[in-house]
Amino acid sequence: MSTLIIIPAYNEEESIVSTVEELRAVAPEFDYVIVNDGSRDRTSALCHEHGYNVIDQPVNLGLTGGFQTGMKYAWRHGYDSVIQFDADGQHRPEHLADLVRRQEETGADIVVGSRFVTEPKPRSLRMAGSNLISALIKLTCGVVIRDPTSGMRLYDRSMIEQFATRTDLAPEPDTLAFLIKRKGAHVTECQVEMRDRMAGESYLTLSKSISYMANACVSILFAMWFRK
Repeated sequence: MSTLIIIPAYNEEESIVSTVEELRAVAPEFDYVIVNDGSRDRTSALCHEHGYNVIDQPVNLGLTGGFQTGMKYAWRHGYDSVIQFDADGQHRPEHLADLVRRQEETGADIVVGSRFVTEPKPRSLRMAGSNLISALIKLTCGVVIRDPTSGMRLYDRSMIEQFATRTDLAPEPDTLAFLIKRKGAHVTECQVEMRDRMAGESYLTLSKSISYMANACVSILFAMWFRK
């Protein structure tokens, strides 16, 4: 099975080289593509200087637009699956093979790299939001996803097609719920460990985190029923 690692990157000049070099050293069997999402720093220049496989978007489209670009690339090049992989160093490349094995064992359409299959969730406001999203997915779809906000996910060929041919799907928890409920996707989880961001700052401030959780909950409860 051919698997492509999609690395969306926006202003990640401090971490992109170390992230890709670790990926190439630890998991050289995987192809990868960096989607430079209109970065205003040296992310693009560093990628080209090191000869990385990179797609440069002229403007910032956000995570959804960058990820869709990677999915279109994977669809056109005939990959069997893709794995979303953060450019900031939080995701550990040694778990990539674990996600692929999990997909092969279960036949799942989506495998979520979860921090909480065998480990308990810490108590925090952010984890309270994660618990709420998990509860809403179970309520609406009948499926338990312990780490719905994890950005480390494997998607099989059928899911690549969905993302590559539609414009209304995002790599977010409400899309997981939509794909399960409306498209019959089989979703499972695989235990992984993640690190703190190597450099830079997350775009999710406290206010943005609250807005993110609220939007995800509303979409899971209401919006997905109006999508086909």
